[in-house]
Formats: sequence, C-alpha cells, structure tokens
Amino acid sequence: MIVIASDHAGFKLKEGLIKYFNENQIAYKDLGTNNEESVDYPDYGIKLAEEFIKGGYELGIVICGTGIGISIAANKVKGIRAALIYSLETAELAKKHNDANVISFGGRTTKLEDAIKYLEVYRQTKFEKRHQKRIDKINEYEVK
Repeated sequence: MIVIASDHAGFKLKEGLIKYFNENQIAYKDLGTNNEESVDYPDYGIKLAEEFIKGGYELGIVICGTGIGISIAANKVKGIRAALIYSLETAELAKKHNDANVISFGGRTTKLEDAIKYLEVYRQTKFEKRHQKRIDKINEYEVK
C-alpha cells in the first residue's frame, strides 16, 4: 500500500497519481490536503512520515510545489529517508543506493506522466544490500 499527501501546490499532481492508482488497482491511503486552499507543507510531510512509520506501507509519496520543503519536513521523522525524485536516474538510485522509503515530487516542477514513470522505476528497483552500511550509519545517528 502507498500512503500519499500533499500541500496545496501538490494537490493536482496528487489527484493525478490517485487516478492512476485507481485505474491500476494500486492500494493507497490519501492523507490530504483535499483542495488547493493554502496549507503548510510541513504539516503534511510530517503527517505522512508519522503514518508511514506505523507500518504496513510499501512507500510514501509527498508533494509540494518543488518537493523540497515537504521532503525536508518528512525527513525530520526518525526512520524516514525521503528523496526528491526528478528524473528516471534519481528514481532508480533513490531505491538502489539509498533505500528511500518516501519519495517526493514537485507539483509545480513535475508533469503527471513523468511522475508516473519515476514512480514505476522506483517501485521496480531493488535496494542493493552493498549500501546497507551507509543506511546503518544514518540509523545509528538517529538514535543519538
């Protein structure tokens, strides 16, 4: 299951991804926002990250205008490794090298068709265990 959230600037892209999920029978949970009225991206980045950490999700997706602010907010939650995705290469490497568990898109900078391509590349990529020691270093720092 995928958990997804956005601020107002990411709302249209989020709705496009949800339509894609519905058309392709991909299970998801939508944490909002539910319209284009101005909201604060940290609220949704943190909300999604806290929900993801509860377990039961394959992936989290956060969206704001650029994807930057909301990914920074999500990364404040212990255990989250949120990566900004903006190309096929970053989609692949976010999973392969960083084992990102949350990906971020820019609603103002990413076209829906590109976000879908990036999402599918990410989902089809496997984490390379040779990078685990680096993930372990991040996890060790988080417990300090």
